[in-house]
Amino acid sequence: MKKIIILIAILGFTFIGMAQEKTKINWISLEEAVAAQAKEPRKIMMDMYTTWCGPCRLLDKNTFQNTDVAAYVNKNYYAVKFNAEGNDVVSFKEQTFKNPNFDPAKVGKRNSGHQLAAYFRVNAYPTIVFLDENSDLITPVKGYHAPNQLEIFLKFFANNDLKKTTKEQWEQYQKDFKPEFKSE
Repeated sequence: MKKIIILIAILGFTFIGMAQEKTKINWISLEEAVAAQAKEPRKIMMDMYTTWCGPCRLLDKNTFQNTDVAAYVNKNYYAVKFNAEGNDVVSFKEQTFKNPNFDPAKVGKRNSGHQLAAYFRVNAYPTIVFLDENSDLITPVKGYHAPNQLEIFLKFFANNDLKKTTKEQWEQYQKDFKPEFKSE
């Protein structure tokens, strides 16, 4: 009897673990996202974070680990996570972006800003940068957003031709929007 209970418990934890694996966002590098766009056009959602940023950690924990958010992002976007004060060298749009003033002694503390963050006009953390199917900037969205707050941006940007969208259409969309993502 004890063996059966242990076996059931192990199987239960295995299935729970497998379910959790399916709900994680598939983070890739910006270079990988741009290459993937050439094969299957999708927009890019880039999380610009820093290691010292409390709201960045909350965004990871509360929003990006939300089942509805993760499923929607994985289906509709290429997701990129980028340390905006890190030391990565990034090739993007025939340019090379670095952090020339990066100080390894300041890892985990405020460091100098990466050139890629400046390129996308990121000056606060967290900021989610949205790019279209051609890797052109749609807009940066600053600050922490709960799942149902981020949902409006995810769905609007995924489903609209933003070059043809007016300010009035965006305002009407916001007014009519009914969030569906569940809080966990």
